[in-house]
Amino acid sequence: MDISPRQESPAAQLRPAAYTLEVTGKDIAQVEAARAVIPPGTPINIAFLGNEDHAQRVNAARTIRRCGFEPVPIISSRRLRSREDGDALLQALIAEAAPQRFILVGGDPSSPAGPFQDSLALMQSGIVQRHGIRRVGIVAYPEGHPKIAPEELWRALIWKVGFLRDMGCSVEITTQFGFDAEAILAWLQRLRAEGIDVPVRIGVPGPASVGKLLRFARQFGVVTSAEIARRYGLSLTNLLQRVGPERFFDRLAAGLAVQDLGQVRLHLYPFGGFDDGIQWINARLTGAGAEVFGRH
Repeated sequence: MDISPRQESPAAQLRPAAYTLEVTGKDIAQVEAARAVIPPGTPINIAFLGNEDHAQRVNAARTIRRCGFEPVPIISSRRLRSREDGDALLQALIAEAAPQRFILVGGDPSSPAGPFQDSLALMQSGIVQRHGIRRVGIVAYPEGHPKIAPEELWRALIWKVGFLRDMGCSVEITTQFGFDAEAILAWLQRLRAEGIDVPVRIGVPGPASVGKLLRFARQFGVVTSAEIARRYGLSLTNLLQRVGPERFFDRLAAGLAVQDLGQVRLHLYPFGGFDDGIQWINARLTGAGAEVFGRH
């Protein structure tokens, strides 16, 4: 009779918050469908899309909480119509799902729908204090931003971290996804040299077709030179080829293994589908070399 212990699933082997995920309000059913393979307590960011309303965002947060995960609403400053609009959304989110962290971003619109030009303005409005928020996420762009100069990105990042810390908030940075592990390692080195020691979540795209990855890269202004694409494993002549971030992951892990860059974990953008992305990251974070992520 076989009395060997039953093998745990990769999700069961991972600690809560081993990685974070992202979902939209309209795709929230994917979280329910993948519930069994997502580690309990996983933070799931809720995107703030222009074609969704607050009711969908609140429903997403409620569903994530009900499934045993941690809802992390993203608040898009330029999409808020007024101070009252933002307050009403946060009140509803807190009442229905009690998020422990909110991510404050500028957002995509070139012109604001209300009084907030960017996330700095939203923070200065007192929204964090009014709603008793103690944990705040902010975003960063290790490979640059198509509309913001590199030094301006650094100035804003340093200001946000200092401002939030002065208010007694804990801060976590989530980065835009990218293809260049070396650029991200260089950005992490400068981040720590600037005295910013907060936890960082590196954005990683899940397995997807080359065409889809390039479309998202264009949408978000991610650099995709021929050399970077080659190192990542993207064939610019075969857009239907499905590619995972294995090379990127290995280069990033190798760089983190030889230097102490503080707490660095991963944030999965499941561009190629929720199930495929989750299975990929579960397997990678329970495999060899994964101990560098979250070792602090």
